[in-house]
Amino acid sequence: MERDNRFARSHVLVLAYPSQGHINPVLQFAKRLIHKGLKVTLVLTVHNAKSLQTKDCPIPIETISDGFDETGSKGAESIEAYFSTFEAEGSRTLGELIEKHQSSDDHDPVSCVVYDSFLIWVLDVVKKYGVLGAPFFTQAAHVNSIYYHAQMGLLQIPLVAPVSVPAMPPLEVSDLPSFVSDRETTPFLLTLLVNQFINLDRADWVLVNTFDKLEQEASGGLDEGVVAN
Repeated sequence: MERDNRFARSHVLVLAYPSQGHINPVLQFAKRLIHKGLKVTLVLTVHNAKSLQTKDCPIPIETISDGFDETGSKGAESIEAYFSTFEAEGSRTLGELIEKHQSSDDHDPVSCVVYDSFLIWVLDVVKKYGVLGAPFFTQAAHVNSIYYHAQMGLLQIPLVAPVSVPAMPPLEVSDLPSFVSDRETTPFLLTLLVNQFINLDRADWVLVNTFDKLEQEASGGLDEGVVAN
C-alpha cells in the first residue's frame, strides 16, 4: 500500500559526533528546529546513549553503532581504526534507521539528516535513500575558514610564518590551531579536519555554529568559497 504523505511533517535526524563538545551544539540546534515546528530525532552512538544522561533529554533519541557499543572509541586500537570502523558500522546502521522510518507505517519519514561535519560518509548514505543532507560545523567560522583554506591547498602545512586568510587579519603561527602548525604530532586529526570540506558541493545545506554578527567576515568568506546545491 502506498504511503499517504499528505499529513507528514518534515522529519530531521540530527546525528552527533560522539564527543560532548560536539553533542551540545547539535542538541541546541535540534531544539531550535523543534521550536520551528519540525519533528526532530537526535541520533547518538549506542555507547553515548548508554553513558550520557539522556533520560531528561526533551528530544527523542535513536541510536546507530560505531562498532564499539560497549567501550566507545576507547576500545579501538587507534583513532584511525575507530573512524574506519565507525564509517563501516555507522553507514550500515544509519541506513537501517532511515529505512525504518521510510516504512509504510511511519507517517513522518526522514526528509533530512543534519550530521556533524566530521562524519563525511553520512552524505553518501543519505543520498542513497534520496534524503537531504546537511553537515553541521560545530567549530567557529574563523576556525573552519582556516581548515578550508588548508584543504584547498591555499595554506602550506606545516606553517612556519605568518599567513593571510581571506576575511581575517594577518595571523601568526601561534594564532592558528595546533593541528595546522604541528602536523607531525597528530597527522590523522589534521586530515580529519581538512577533509570536512571534500564533499560539500553535494550537500543540500551547510550549517555553521556561529553568530553572523560576531563572525560576519569569516562567514561571508566561507559563503563565497563553498556553494551547496
